[in-house]
Amino acid sequence: MRFLPVSALQHAAVTTGTALSALWTFPSILLSAFLVGWGAEAAQFLVSQGLALAVLAWLQTLPEFAVEAVIAWKAGEDPGQSHLAIANLTGAIRLLVGLGWPMIYFVAAYFGRKQRAGTLVITLDREHAVEVVATLPPLLWFVVIWWKQSIGWPDAVVLIALYAAYLWVLWHCPPHTEEELGDAPAISRWAYGLGGTRRLLAIGGLFAVGGVLLYVTAEPFLLSMLAVAGTLGVSDFVLVQWVAPFLSEFPEKLTAFNWARRIKHAPMALMNMVSSNINQWTLLAAMIPLVYGWSYAAAHGGAWAPFRFDGEQRVEIGLTIAQSVVAVLLLADLRFHWYDATILFVLWLAQFLVPPWREEITLVYLGWAALLIAMAVTGHRPMAAPRVFVEVFREGRARRRAAAVEP
Repeated sequence: MRFLPVSALQHAAVTTGTALSALWTFPSILLSAFLVGWGAEAAQFLVSQGLALAVLAWLQTLPEFAVEAVIAWKAGEDPGQSHLAIANLTGAIRLLVGLGWPMIYFVAAYFGRKQRAGTLVITLDREHAVEVVATLPPLLWFVVIWWKQSIGWPDAVVLIALYAAYLWVLWHCPPHTEEELGDAPAISRWAYGLGGTRRLLAIGGLFAVGGVLLYVTAEPFLLSMLAVAGTLGVSDFVLVQWVAPFLSEFPEKLTAFNWARRIKHAPMALMNMVSSNINQWTLLAAMIPLVYGWSYAAAHGGAWAPFRFDGEQRVEIGLTIAQSVVAVLLLADLRFHWYDATILFVLWLAQFLVPPWREEITLVYLGWAALLIAMAVTGHRPMAAPRVFVEVFREGRARRRAAAVEP
């Protein structure tokens, strides 16, 4: 994706993008989503599923990183547009949790309605405790950022370090056993079954071809969809907070919904979204002060400046933190229920339809978080994730040590 000036984003969409472009961009996006998804399903037998999903999240969020970089650069040139950078970041995160997570549940519930008796509960695998626990440290650091009302390069260093620590933990988690290979799609089984160097080339090829196709297709797809939004008179703020993130996250949603349709893979679909949440709370957020500072220095005579936000942006960040804290607490027992999905969706829809309710909805999230903590303390909804996280990490390290000493 080439970097378009943010102020020209919608203009470029209207002038160069047409709805007819969707006739070729949508199938291309669909194919890229399947390719990287097949690559991830094969890779989970070489490395941990979490690490495979982390790579997948990187590829899927490339368009989102490109859009955020453009907005942050333009904000450095004109600080009056800095609110758009926060709008895009918070909108992207709240879309994943408030719309993406519930949709995964509802897709899985619909396609699995004939295969079960009673209400569906998505039960996470033990290894998924890593993603659940790893979401908490960047949230805690963002409370510090929210309190001081600015994010600078030291914050970026901390957030990048947290993401690196997350990858390090995933590296020490064990891959899936070959006995589970039968549940993978035919192309994933074919790639893994090649063995040796050809296996690595095939799996890497699925990621590479899907990633390149996504890179080439992302901009015309985004512009064609924004052209429609432009003709409908969508405001800049709504465009940046909701429309652009939804479109830039579209490949990710396609992959996750395809997994959710295969009921057994619904936990993997949910972890795909959680991995992207971690990606956005760390790397995407860290990119803002770095790009902004670089742009600000270039536009204002070499003076590097932190990215500061006002009261309105503080409300946006506070709302997003509160929603994500609830999300972590919901998965702390490694299960996801119909009422979890429903309430998350209703609260997201309320803030989308009635933006002035942001502070009130933040209080609702905080009250919900307090209720979940109280339920955990009283044993009504125990937080198993921290304990399981430690067990999985220790088991993974022990298995790697054993493998290292084997002849």
